[in-house]
Amino acid sequence: MVRGDLFWGLQGALDRRGLGPVAGVDEAGRGACAGPLVVAACVLRPGDAARLPELTDSKVLTAKARDRVYDRVVQRAVDYAVIVIPAAEVDLFGIHVMNLEGMRRAVSALRKTPGYVLTDGFRVSGLPAPSVPVIKGDKAVACVAAASVLAKVTRDRIMGDLHDVHPHYGFDVHKGYSTSEHSAALNTHGPSPVHRWSYANVATVAAAHRARPPHPVVLTVAALENPSVPIRALGPYVGNNERSAAGVSAESRGGARIS
Repeated sequence: MVRGDLFWGLQGALDRRGLGPVAGVDEAGRGACAGPLVVAACVLRPGDAARLPELTDSKVLTAKARDRVYDRVVQRAVDYAVIVIPAAEVDLFGIHVMNLEGMRRAVSALRKTPGYVLTDGFRVSGLPAPSVPVIKGDKAVACVAAASVLAKVTRDRIMGDLHDVHPHYGFDVHKGYSTSEHSAALNTHGPSPVHRWSYANVATVAAAHRARPPHPVVLTVAALENPSVPIRALGPYVGNNERSAAGVSAESRGGARIS
């Protein structure tokens, strides 16, 4: 856990140079195969470390601790915004494209345009302010950690609600990630409308169940290159686009469309 001056240092340095307010941005749900992608942006008060003693990367906090930190961040933040991107958008445009787009939407949804943006891990073009990526930013920078908590708690609550609608998948436990329990339920019941049908594991099960996606889908490159995914069985039309899901091109959207 990164604490103290280092945890707040980068934001403080930017603020002292007149480059604030500083917004941190992070996401939750990128690696899941069901449920939405959630992206948050957060602007904290400079020097508020003593008021947020538990703040750190959301992944290392217990569920109860995350809820406490979430409430405190909502109370103390100068500004914040949370964007929910449904599985249908992820399936149509790809997870990386929608992750970047979600960060742009989250920053744009802040009441005031920040002076600087700190993103977790990779550069994001098209933001309304100068930005810099911070490696493991959710562990190293307070405002990014705050965004990670906002995104994670929001998504966990959504997955709890989805469990009420689709109880046989266990979304309340694994939150849509590909655990052994989730995989077993997926194999038994087939994919639901909130699964990401573009992902190789979901596409494979969908074909086995002869299930058609409830919305347009662009398969990931991993799914396209997986010989166990019978692409033609998923829909009457498959059109090839440029490959980008594996990182060949950050601007293209890649894959094969199923409609």
